Amino acid sequence: MATPLSDTSLSPLKTVAVIGLGTMGTGIAEVLARAGRDVIGIDISEAAAAQAVTALEASTARAVRRERLTEQERDEVLSHFRTSGDLAAAADADLVIEVTPESYDIKQQVFRALDGIVRPGTILATGTNALSVTRLAADSAHPERVLGLHFFNPAPAMRLVEVVSSVLTAPAAVAAVTDLAIELGKEPVAVGDRPGFVADGLLFGYLNQAAAMYEAKYASREDIDAAMKLGCGLPMGPLALLDLIGIDTARTVLEAMYAASHDRLHAPAPLLKQLSEAGLTGRKSGRGFYSYEAPGSPVVVRDALTPLEGVALAPGRTVRSVGVAGSGTMASGIAEVFAKAGYEVVLAARSEEKAQAAKARIGKSLSRSVDKGRLTAEAAVQTLDRITPAGSYDAFEDVDLALEAVAEDLEVKQQLFATFDKVCKPGAILATTTSSLPVVACARATSRPADVIGMHFFNPAPAMKLVEVVRTVLTADDVHATVREVCAKIRKHPVDCGDRAGFIVNALLFPYLNNAIKMVQEHYATLDDIDAAMKLGGGYPMGPFELLDVVGLDVSLAIEKVLHREFRDPGLAPAPLLEHLVAAGCLGRKTGRGFREYARR
Repeated sequence: MATPLSDTSLSPLKTVAVIGLGTMGTGIAEVLARAGRDVIGIDISEAAAAQAVTALEASTARAVRRERLTEQERDEVLSHFRTSGDLAAAADADLVIEVTPESYDIKQQVFRALDGIVRPGTILATGTNALSVTRLAADSAHPERVLGLHFFNPAPAMRLVEVVSSVLTAPAAVAAVTDLAIELGKEPVAVGDRPGFVADGLLFGYLNQAAAMYEAKYASREDIDAAMKLGCGLPMGPLALLDLIGIDTARTVLEAMYAASHDRLHAPAPLLKQLSEAGLTGRKSGRGFYSYEAPGSPVVVRDALTPLEGVALAPGRTVRSVGVAGSGTMASGIAEVFAKAGYEVVLAARSEEKAQAAKARIGKSLSRSVDKGRLTAEAAVQTLDRITPAGSYDAFEDVDLALEAVAEDLEVKQQLFATFDKVCKPGAILATTTSSLPVVACARATSRPADVIGMHFFNPAPAMKLVEVVRTVLTADDVHATVREVCAKIRKHPVDCGDRAGFIVNALLFPYLNNAIKMVQEHYATLDDIDAAMKLGGGYPMGPFELLDVVGLDVSLAIEKVLHREFRDPGLAPAPLLEHLVAAGCLGRKTGRGFREYARR
């Protein structure tokens, strides 16, 4: 006996019913209508249906003004869309996409009703990003025709579509919907049925960690968001993104993920529950992590938590000269940043030759800036003249700020700080650029821990705007104030954080990267699909595996181990696949092979 979805019975997906005309449903309807499909928008709310028509009219009118559509093409798009308040209108559809609220009860009610309305060969798709497609399919009279079709918001702009199969889904249904997604100009990614799928499965764990970080008062909402935007190149900070998604929606997704994974990283931060139950669900309610001009408005307004601008933290110390210890890429980049800003810089390394080579590297960097028109030749010469190379740290005797950028090894750094303590004048600020080691351990290697602070620059230092300013429990107020002033003078954006593993950026970034590795390790999705999902669905500049190979798998593993050791959370344990690749010497681009292979230079 043939199933209702044998290859021969599938008709072309010409008529599509979209059930639920909220923001996402309306966006999906627009994508389909623009692609020439006949779209039936169904919603029990007449107001929602009318709003969907208005939204389609407005967006197509904008397209005409921008000369992306002609008036005739606009009329044709609008003619493809009609609305109804009755599910029976889906009777003629070849494909039904439900985008109703994230509730099993609501979705199951819709699917049961559709069983008595649509043809046996009609494909039923759920737009869920949190609930089990298998569970929804099992309640249908024809589970083989049920699958997930997860668009991303805003649907007309976002190219990613996750096509979600359950163990019951007929391959013919998956093939038909995948072909449709390609015809719509989207990039379909095939995934199995687990909460969050690929993109949200990685994204929501990261968002949850950011909410927990804020709830713990580790950093301000503004600093957490600025750190992830400037440190990782993300289009939005995590707390602003939670407000956009809806804090109640995020909580629902996380609860479903936690129920499936029992991973504590997916257990919703208590603050998400508190905000949801108080009705502070983000932009749509006018208030969430931030306050907004009005419900639905993207405009953030000042509230009691907004930091005051232009208020000095405390009187700072005078900094005219800076010592940079190290001869690698980071040290030379930091020296270049300070010299460009007008500071006299002593660049010291373990030998005169290494220091001279580092200065020569800075000279090449400045020449590239001149060639690109970012710097005048005269400014480049003046900048280089401000840098004095030295083969001994004794040259730091008169600097006001001594900053180390040597190997990420605690013993090496502690020895260097002991040297700073002997060499540097009283009142000099001593800073470490560590990205993962305890700053206080460096401070305790000196007789003046109040003068020690963390200044975590990001690579490449001349281009990256972020500096994580890391206070220990011993750091003096005027030292903290001075470093923030210095950051402003070198045109960097400082964010304050406490002295714990990973600070802001790495504490949020590396668990996300580790979870991506676990997805591949469990054969849930491919490297290429995961990278595509995060770039197309999350707006990330690089996919997680591209980024891991650039950072270096050995560096990534070391940071994962530090985070796991500090927080003792089983979910932070490095993925075995990462450990195996490092053990095999596959460290990423620098060795020619990591998660991918690269041409040798």
